[in-house]
Amino acid sequence: MIRVGVMGCGVISEVYLKNLRSFGIPVAAVADLDAERAAARAEQFQVPALTPDELLAHPDVDLVLNLTVPKAHADIARQALARGKHVHTEKPLALQADDAKALVHLARSRGLRIGAAPDTFLGSHLQTARKLLDDGWIGEPIGATAFMMSHGPERWHPNPDFFYQAGGGPMFDMGPYYLTALVHLMGPVRRVAGTAQTTFSTRVVESPNRFGERIPVEIPTHVQALLEFERGATGVLVTTFDVWHSELPRIEIYGTEGTLAVPDPNNFGGTVRVRRRGADAWSPAPALFGFSENRRGLAVADMALAIRDGRPHRASGDLAMHVVEVMEAIHISAREARHVEIVSRPARPEPWPIGYDETALALDLQGERQRDPS
Repeated sequence: MIRVGVMGCGVISEVYLKNLRSFGIPVAAVADLDAERAAARAEQFQVPALTPDELLAHPDVDLVLNLTVPKAHADIARQALARGKHVHTEKPLALQADDAKALVHLARSRGLRIGAAPDTFLGSHLQTARKLLDDGWIGEPIGATAFMMSHGPERWHPNPDFFYQAGGGPMFDMGPYYLTALVHLMGPVRRVAGTAQTTFSTRVVESPNRFGERIPVEIPTHVQALLEFERGATGVLVTTFDVWHSELPRIEIYGTEGTLAVPDPNNFGGTVRVRRRGADAWSPAPALFGFSENRRGLAVADMALAIRDGRPHRASGDLAMHVVEVMEAIHISAREARHVEIVSRPARPEPWPIGYDETALALDLQGERQRDPS
């Protein structure tokens, strides 16, 4: 079994550690630049706390789960790969497409695996939506819309500064959920056009520990994009931290024979709805897969199985690199007022087999099933 070292013990690390424990994946150690924060997580989950350098060098760590802040993702991943460790990182894989591409090439050259969040596309609702699309329930996809409408994380996050620095903003923070879902459903993007603006120069923190503090905004906070998919469909994506209220859908896929409504791609569950040509109402689709609760870390389990079974893992470096390239291209397009071509062409991630769930995953991880989840 792959042994995991968790780098970064912030807010998101708790759910990852809980899920890794429930999956039965051993955690060898945790680390953080803040030794007290690492010690607290270590005590909570009864694992050793190390310094970052100690974790990267530790012989019992096979895979580094990189939960650091976005600007550190590429550097930590590079160091881990150089030490012979597999890597799964929080989104985004890197802040620049060239860095993401270099990481994927480094991993491949060393015979290692690299992947990145989000893994919510492995959840019940997006797997169900993929099955309905692949089975032709709405015919041939011709278009999509995706909307991430919010007024920013400073209302709830204890330290929201990094959301408004390079590597943050609504596109780089939340865009990976929407773009990964769209690529999972529709295939890779071939060209983009974008607009972007910064509406407020500062933000006021509302969380209790820093209530009333003002933080500067260094990046665009309202980003809109037109997407052209390789398979011919087109899409609209809007991500914003500037909107107080909205009634727009999260994701809709439009086909020649109907429409598919897809729930929030930041979650693992929710009800997929379909309305075919001639239908007078929407119909909820039954959930065809497990993983409807928060299962962040599911991609780590899939990577562990993929390494064991010698198959591609689903939340791949190629997929994460493509998402970074698309996000960067949208911002380039906004600055330069032109279309930007996308070079990378990842394969659509392999869907789960029908009915795959937590029980099947546990049996696979224990080596008690005759088939792998591919």
